[in-house]
Amino acid sequence: MTVTDVFSLLGFAARSRQLVSGEEMTLRAIRTRSAGLVILTEDAGNNMAKKITDKCKYYQVPLVVCFDRNQLGKAIGKEARTAIAVTSPGFVKSIREALGEIQGVSAF
Repeated sequence: MTVTDVFSLLGFAARSRQLVSGEEMTLRAIRTRSAGLVILTEDAGNNMAKKITDKCKYYQVPLVVCFDRNQLGKAIGKEARTAIAVTSPGFVKSIREALGEIQGVSAF
């Protein structure tokens, strides 16, 4: 799979309302345990990155650090985004498999 395939999956998830985006919505999804996978951009601010990373570790939500804010926003059809949470188990599985095949993606 390629990066384009991951972006397509993210776009499908967004259109079917199976993901949330933005810092507050992502943190809420983590806290309520509805997030199955969190994607954080490589260019996220230090404070936000620490907040998201700490919450994911505490609530044991898989976290992937990849892409930049413009790429992620474009993939889901929105403005620049630094964090998203995928909430559908089916999309989580597909996206994790696709990300696993891409070189240089950091997963926690």
